[in-house]
Formats: sequence, structure tokens, C-alpha cells
Amino acid sequence: MTRENTLRVIVVGGGAAGLVCAGFAAKNGCSVTVLERNDRPARKVMITGKGRCNLTNATEPDEMIKNVPGNGRFLYSAFHNFTYHDTMALVESMGVPLKIERGNRVFPVSDKAVDVVDALHKFAKKSGAVIERARVQSLILENGACVGVVDDKGKEHRADRVVVCTGGVSYPTTGSTGDGYDLARQAGHTVIEPRGSLVPLECAEPLCEAAQGLSLKNCGLTVLDTARKNKVVYTDFGEMLFTHFGVSGPMILSASAHLRDVTEGRYRLLIDLKPALSAEQLDARMLRDFAEMQNADLQNALPKLLPRSLVEPFLTQIGVDGETKCHSVTREQRETLRTAVKALPLTVTKPRPAAEAVVTAGGVSVKEVDPKTMASKLCEGLYFAGEVLDVDAYTGGFNLQIAFSTGAAAGQHMGIEEEL
Repeated sequence: MTRENTLRVIVVGGGAAGLVCAGFAAKNGCSVTVLERNDRPARKVMITGKGRCNLTNATEPDEMIKNVPGNGRFLYSAFHNFTYHDTMALVESMGVPLKIERGNRVFPVSDKAVDVVDALHKFAKKSGAVIERARVQSLILENGACVGVVDDKGKEHRADRVVVCTGGVSYPTTGSTGDGYDLARQAGHTVIEPRGSLVPLECAEPLCEAAQGLSLKNCGLTVLDTARKNKVVYTDFGEMLFTHFGVSGPMILSASAHLRDVTEGRYRLLIDLKPALSAEQLDARMLRDFAEMQNADLQNALPKLLPRSLVEPFLTQIGVDGETKCHSVTREQRETLRTAVKALPLTVTKPRPAAEAVVTAGGVSVKEVDPKTMASKLCEGLYFAGEVLDVDAYTGGFNLQIAFSTGAAAGQHMGIEEEL
């Protein structure tokens, strides 16, 4: 391309997808401007991985697709075009060394998300992109094509290509407030109703509020779908947290991504409080504990087995009197105890609001977007990348890889057709 016909590109949103897209488009010789509503780009990246930034997963494309329950096949081309190897190479080329931890999760060696944010920012600017602070209000549509945007101050930003990378509706304080959905609708796109994914769950049982603040480090989880004859839809082992509304923590967030069309009572959680013990071993353990404390109340003996703050709400839920003397515990009561320790039931009433979710499920229908270039199939000159699309993955760095891969797909295709 000559200087006179340089392709002008507007990237709406300076998150992970937007900065990667801008960097590659600028490398292709385009004149790129990123319009970011916040005073600093990639604010959401700052809080990922509890501030450490789990930026990708060291998993090959076909396996990565299996970790994307929301329209994973749409990402086939994007994942193969820009793999985790490419993500790591890009970030490390900007001076940020990386490491691979348990579960193939990739983090900066510094354990500081800000280093990844700075690397993405540096990549975009070093490539030639300009970042301006502005909140985009609407698209400029002429003759069925997108030819620019208008910001909230009424200023027009004319362009040959517009890429919407505004994120979803999770963590709205970082700027993800659903602006991209409105822009997509203006161009005639279908927006699948956004909902939270990787989100805490509300539960019906009073036990959760009574035990709020209690964190379990090593427990098991089984999720049953009662609408499908108690089909097991998810199992896991790890950490969880009781809250005033229900349950949260890494294991619960991962489980939430498997729950679709949640209605009150449809899904049941079974918590294994002692996964290292079989039912027989647990029974023997209880018999031994009760023999050692035969004259003590049951509620004073159980802290040898369960966290003290869980004992009273646990006994209340299963209907066993905590003042029962250990020597008086019947076989039936012991069986009730054993069953509940291995499978404490909790009833999901609903997920927490999408604003509390790690990522958003739903968004711009992928049926209306070219999977190779991220170009709109409905409106010439319009593209989408990142969380604004109807794609969502499990925890472990997969969602940020979606942002990087779709952002790269859009950016790398900018300017190519003009040179052919």
C-alpha cells in the first residue's frame, strides 16, 4: 500500500483483544487508532489470575477447543493461526519472561499482571498504533458499510475498518459494560443474551450463610442435572468458599461454566468434604473418634473431622442433634453423617449476576462473523474480537487466549486484501 491509500483502522476498546489487533494491523502498514474509554488500557487484564495474570494455557489448539464450551469450533482457525506459542513469544519479545505452572497455566515470572499489560501496550504502540481516550457511542453506517464511529462527545472518527473489542459485561468497573453489544445491534447483528460464566452460585441451603467465610482447600465436587435424571455434568477437586449467598472459589467458578439454562433446583452440588477417605475408611475413622470421646457431645467430637465453623450448620442441615453423646450415636445416624460428609448436598438457585462473573457468555452471534478474519458477514468494514463475541471458556488462561487469537485474526488480515 502507498501512503496515500493507507488503510485507516479504528479499534474500539484497548483490552487484550484490542491491543493485539491494533499491533498486528499497524504492523501490516495500517494507520491504527485505538479508542479506549479508560485512562489506562487493559484494566481487566490487571485483575486476572488474582493479579498474577494467567495469560494463556500451554495447550495445543484441538485440546484448547475442548476447553471452550461456548462455540469452541468457531475458534478453530483463530486458535491454529495464533497459538499459545505465539502468545508467549509475543509477550516475551516485549521483555516479560513467562513460566508454566500446574494445569499448563502460563504466568509472568514476576507474578505481576501489570507486566503483561505493559507488554501488550508496548506491542501496540511499538507497532505504530495510536491510543486515544474516548468512549464510542455509535457506528457510522453508510450504504451498508461501517465507515467510522462517533464518540460520546459527538466527534466523528472516520475509518475504512472498525474492530469492536469492547469485552462483555463482567467486571463493569474495568470498562466492560456491554457497549459493544449496542454497536453490534446498530449494524443488524444478533446478540445472544449475555450471562455470567465462571461465576459464583447462589444456593438454597442456610448452611452456606451460616458457614460464610469458610474456605475448603481440598474437597471434591460433583454436579448433578436433575432435569436429566441426575446426570453428572461436572466433577472436580480443589478449593471452594462458603458465602452469604451460596458458594464461590476456583472449583465453583469452573463448575458454573458447565451449567446451562439454570433454573431454581435444576442443579445439585455434592461436596465431598473428605475425598481422601473412602466411605469405609470414613466410617472406621468416625468409630475411632467416637470411641475416644464417647462421653462428649457429637458437636464437640466432629471438629476432629470437619472445620469447627462447619459443624453446627452441617448437623442442622442433616437433622442430627449435636448434643447426642458419642456413645449414643446409632448406626443410622452414623450412616447419615458418613453420607453427608462424602456428598453434602447443595441446591443451586441461580448464578450470581454477570457483573460478578470472570467472563461473559453470550454476545455477538458467531454465525454472523467470519471465523478466519473476524469480519462481520452483515456489514462491510466491521469486525469483532474478544469477549464481545459469543464464546466463553473454562478457567486456566483459555479466555485470554481467545482474546489474543481473535484479536490477532482481525489485525493480521487488515491491509492484506488491499495489497493483493
